[in-house]
Amino acid sequence: MEKVRLDKKRIVLKIGSNTLTKETNQISRGKIEDIGRQIVALQNEYEFVIVSSGAIAVAKQFVNLESNGKEINIKQALASIGQPHLMRIFQESFRDLGLLTSQCLLSYSDFEREQSKVNIVNTINVLLDNNYIPIINENDTVATDEIQFGDNDKLAGLTAALLDADMLVIATNTNGICTKESVENKTFKTIEEIYDIDELQKEVATSISSHGTGGMKTKIEAARIAQNENIETWIVNGLEDNFMMNAINETVPFTRITKVVYNE
Repeated sequence: MEKVRLDKKRIVLKIGSNTLTKETNQISRGKIEDIGRQIVALQNEYEFVIVSSGAIAVAKQFVNLESNGKEINIKQALASIGQPHLMRIFQESFRDLGLLTSQCLLSYSDFEREQSKVNIVNTINVLLDNNYIPIINENDTVATDEIQFGDNDKLAGLTAALLDADMLVIATNTNGICTKESVENKTFKTIEEIYDIDELQKEVATSISSHGTGGMKTKIEAARIAQNENIETWIVNGLEDNFMMNAINETVPFTRITKVVYNE
């Protein structure tokens, strides 16, 4: 689909739990403020939709649930407790910077029904047109896929595709994706630009992030969803300050998964 927005480029920014906690055991207000400051600096050229993890991480700061049920049920309950706290932190931190926020809870079934997809697009477009930043999370109390498998990576890919984004930016805890050989010998050489996602997948280790449920494989799958809609994906180190601005200015290593190249 041809892009119809001529003024601002649309970025879907996915922020994982490790980024939001800065690899600690609690949400970092400083990191959320860092994200907000970057949005302020970039808002004349870009509009942002945030896909945020972290609800379970927030809840673990306050409660320790006990249950005779399954582990997944505990995680769903933690997500229910943590989500309003997470949104409050975003709202307070962004408000101090003059930014407006809104909450959108989505499930995978929403991406399977045509009317739901139309409603999502229309709602988010209205929010963006009125300078509200949509903050999206999976509705974890009724869905379990992302809790178990993806830390919202796939949700971010689907969101970018549905909203016809110009770019998907996935903030993680490494300088993009490193070659398998460099990971094994601990030299950590970033793959800076690549088109072939199948080749990229061969380079990926199988590690899972400490707070999140994803790893690089789920990020690559998100990039595949985006690439199928001719959307570029950047995988950047969200632990660093100014990570988006530095990536845009190409002053830090990160992985750029380029769009489909069509033969003329």
